[in-house]
This record gives sequence, C-alpha cells and structure tokens, in this order.
Amino acid sequence: MNKTILYVFLAISTIACKNSNDNREHAEEEKVAQDYSQSDTLKNKGEWQYLFDGTSLEGWRGYNEDTLPPGWIIKNKELTYDTKLGLEEDYQGGRDIIYGAEEFDNFELYVEWKLPKGGNSGIFYHIKEGYSAPYKVAPEYQLIDDENYAQIHDLVGYNKSLGHTEDLSELKPLNKTAADYSMHAPDPDKKKLNPVGEWNTSRIVFTPGKVEHWLNGEKVLSFEPWSQEWNKKKNSGKWNDSPDYGKFKSGFIGLQDHASPLWFRNIKIKKL
Repeated sequence: MNKTILYVFLAISTIACKNSNDNREHAEEEKVAQDYSQSDTLKNKGEWQYLFDGTSLEGWRGYNEDTLPPGWIIKNKELTYDTKLGLEEDYQGGRDIIYGAEEFDNFELYVEWKLPKGGNSGIFYHIKEGYSAPYKVAPEYQLIDDENYAQIHDLVGYNKSLGHTEDLSELKPLNKTAADYSMHAPDPDKKKLNPVGEWNTSRIVFTPGKVEHWLNGEKVLSFEPWSQEWNKKKNSGKWNDSPDYGKFKSGFIGLQDHASPLWFRNIKIKKL
C-alpha cells in the first residue's frame, strides 16, 4: 500500500476509534443519569454544587492541615494524586484530603474515579478534624481494585487483625469497592465494576433514615445509620476501639490517599 494512503487510513481509523470510545462513554453517562433518576430518594432535590469541576482546587486541603499535601494536583482537568510528586518533598503530615470549605449533613454526593492496578482509596463523609486520620471517625465508601489487590498486597496480617480465620489472603466483601468500609458489603449481583484504568461513577445518598451506595448506575447497598443493627456492627468489628466512629451527623467530605496514583473528576454534591 502506498505510504500516503496508509497514513490516511491509520489517521481515519484512529479518529473513528476515539469517536467510538467518546460516544460509548457519553452513552454510559446518560444511562447512569437515567438510572439514578428512577430512585425516589433522588427525585426533586436541591441544586448541584461542584466540589471539583476540573479547574480549581479552592476549598481543598489536607486533613488537619492548612494546605494540600504534595502530590495532589490538577492534571487534564482531573484531581490526581501523583505518587512521584508526593514523595519529592520532605512532608510529615497526612495525605488524605478534605473539602474544607463547608460541612454537609444530609446529601447526595456524585464522584467519577479510576484506579491503577492494585490501587486503593475511599470517599469519606461526616469528617471531623483533630483525630489521627479521617477513618477514625468518618464512614467510608470503599474504592479499590477488587480483582488484583490481593495479588499485589499481603492481606494475611490485616485479615487476622479483624478476626478472620479463613482465606486470610483474600480481599473480604466488607473491604471491596462500594462497601461501607468494614461495616456493610455491597450486593455482588448488582455490582458492575469497570476494569482497572476505566472510569467508574459512584454516589452516596445520606439521610438519617437510609444510606444508599450506587456504583455505575446501580444501587448496590442500602442501610440505616445509627440503627440497632448498625451499632451492633460498629461495636463488634474494626471500630470497637473507635468510640467516635460514625457518630457525627455532619462533617466534611474527603478523599483517601493509600500511596497509589488516583484520578477523580466531576465531584459534586446536592443538599437534601
């Protein structure tokens, strides 16, 4: 084939492939929006407020800090944790971050995110400062590479510390993506987690009567905060030595650093 014709053909193929991917992603976003709109919990609520719109990190800072920890930057309109940048400075503080401009009580939170192979993070809410880390007090929507995490990280000691005695090398349901971390596991039959490197959408809907976790357009978990069942779980598992875990009814929104690259975009919240 003539070189000129070959280059033209390759260029057309590349553009077609990109357009196809863009169209697929747009279609998926439309489906997610349509699926969420069917939930009675989400209908007829307030206006969206962007916590991160791709252009500014105003309002964001480190937990217990006045500024952002090194490594957290905007790149390609995404809120990114760059591990290389994060290790360049002699920084002794924590690397979890919060949107510290405002506290929220009842809300619907929407976040788009992706992780690398073996990645781990989380979305916190009702954060209060003054503790050693957000997880000491704040519930967490878990974000993790379900498929590969246990192959890369040794979980035996961790699982033993939680009282597990079987399959100690496995990632447990309470610690997988979309779990209410170490409290409630998502429904595996409804859960559709995209492969590593692809974008996922998550929503947390919090009201005193019910909390919902959504993943890629499906409601995968629902529970009642501060109920008898909730207190039983809290007092018999990871949090039995954390008396302030989950007790606050308002607080900051936050993102967890677990020493892996992270990508977030379109972080927005709606007060309920």
